[in-house]
Amino acid sequence: MTRTTPPRPLDVEALFPELAAHRGTTTRLHPRPGSPRTSDSSVGGPMLWPAVEPWPVCGEAHGHGRGRRPADVHRYRRILAAAWAREQDPGPTAEERELLAGLLLEHRRPEASGTGPPPMIGLAQLYRRDVPDLPAGPDGCDLLQVFWCPFNAHGPSRYDVELHLRWRRSWEVAEVLAAPPRPLVVGSDGFLPEPCVLHPEQVVGYPFAGLLPERLCARLDAWEEARVQEVDRSADGNAAEPVGYQYDLSIPPGWRVGGFASWHATDPYPVDCPTCRTPMRLLLTVDSSEWDGGSASWRPLEDRDLPTHRYATPTGVTVGGFGELNVFACPADPDHPHRWNTQ
Repeated sequence: MTRTTPPRPLDVEALFPELAAHRGTTTRLHPRPGSPRTSDSSVGGPMLWPAVEPWPVCGEAHGHGRGRRPADVHRYRRILAAAWAREQDPGPTAEERELLAGLLLEHRRPEASGTGPPPMIGLAQLYRRDVPDLPAGPDGCDLLQVFWCPFNAHGPSRYDVELHLRWRRSWEVAEVLAAPPRPLVVGSDGFLPEPCVLHPEQVVGYPFAGLLPERLCARLDAWEEARVQEVDRSADGNAAEPVGYQYDLSIPPGWRVGGFASWHATDPYPVDCPTCRTPMRLLLTVDSSEWDGGSASWRPLEDRDLPTHRYATPTGVTVGGFGELNVFACPADPDHPHRWNTQ
């Protein structure tokens, strides 16, 4: 089933014609629960990984012997989803609540420390044939595979995520690894994606307001403030929420490839290639939610009657405090190291 982004609430280029010079595209991935194959683009699906190639592991030293068991996380989600899907008396029963409480418990697996570095989790794989805004990989690679460590124990703060990205030529994979290694426990259930098929859709987007020319940004701010005041002056108090540039007209929410990064949690800062100092471009956004109250205008037409609390988080992935992860790539050489930040 396809997913279709609704038309924007208004034509922002008609109001601000100079935005046309900054227009770009992004591909919304629209992950939804399914049964992807190794030959499919997916989130949390099986990877097209050669049987003769070592599976990625986290090379940074940190504890990985305590957390939730992956099987418990998946079972918890299945039970809760089925409980809320019941037509009569939706929600967990007393017996289900007791079972769910047990599945939430963390477990100590000291043997994990003796098995070497923890295996990374396959987060997503994307074929260029499926994703219009996915750039060409190095040396004709057509497949991007993304992994992450299931513990936020990295970087100077010891609370950062750790990624591993691999480009490959899919036609060169002969025998596929049948049983990839899995971590015994994960530091948080948000690191464990549910298998999702993708419904890629290319849409128009615009840069984060703070990265636009100063005069244009000031005009946008004044326009938004005027709309807020108009709502506040509404006689009946029932006026709809005002349309805003940031949440309704520029950058869509959800998992997507290419386009513009949002900087809603920090001030924008340069993201330059660590190898050649070229300004990097957004490669992939991993989002905790496909839409929410602040970005509901982006909810696909096919999902417009679905309750947000049950359907807006299909992957089960959570980034930080329910934010998003932006992965950047060097446009001069896709072989150069990637960078990422959270918002």
